[in-house]
Amino acid sequence: MEQLLKITTVPISYKLVVNNARLERHNGSAQLEMNRERGGLRMESRQVKVKLDTYDARNSVVPTTKTAIYQAAQRGKTAAYEASAEYAQEGRLMLNTQIGEGSQTIDQILASRTAMPTGQFELAFIPTTGPDIQWQGPSLSMEYQMDKLNFDLRMDRGSVQYVPGSIEIQIEQYPEINIEYVGEPMYVPPSVAARFGGEYVDVTA
Repeated sequence: MEQLLKITTVPISYKLVVNNARLERHNGSAQLEMNRERGGLRMESRQVKVKLDTYDARNSVVPTTKTAIYQAAQRGKTAAYEASAEYAQEGRLMLNTQIGEGSQTIDQILASRTAMPTGQFELAFIPTTGPDIQWQGPSLSMEYQMDKLNFDLRMDRGSVQYVPGSIEIQIEQYPEINIEYVGEPMYVPPSVAARFGGEYVDVTA
């Protein structure tokens, strides 16, 4: 008997992709920041300072109210002492006067009161004192400050990552069954086979 069908099978085709487990390490980075602070030279100078006090000198020429009152009080006190001494001396003269000598004693007292002053005269210059002078010498101070460098180091130690393994299946060809008819055509009724030469028959006619 003639074989009418041809059956062909296509097996499945696949590919296995194996990814091994691995460790991935990411290296760290380092960053250095540098900041500079500038120094410099600082100089400070002070000029000479003079302090001039003329209070006593001016007071000796034109006394102030306070000084004038004090000097007047001292002169009044001295005059009172001198008058007391003079009256005491005149009293002693009167006590020692004998009878008949009264006129002589009175003449002596009047002569002493009206007598021209004798003695040494003092010549003075004003002002009697000079000004009070105080001074401070000049000064110069210097301060030098060196430059400063500031360092800021930033480090990243990095990281380690574990990637697990995997298996991938890639299907390249799915299984198939191909059935092919390889026999002669079958005609119904069989009697038409002799008249059919294989040409195309329009079934819609």
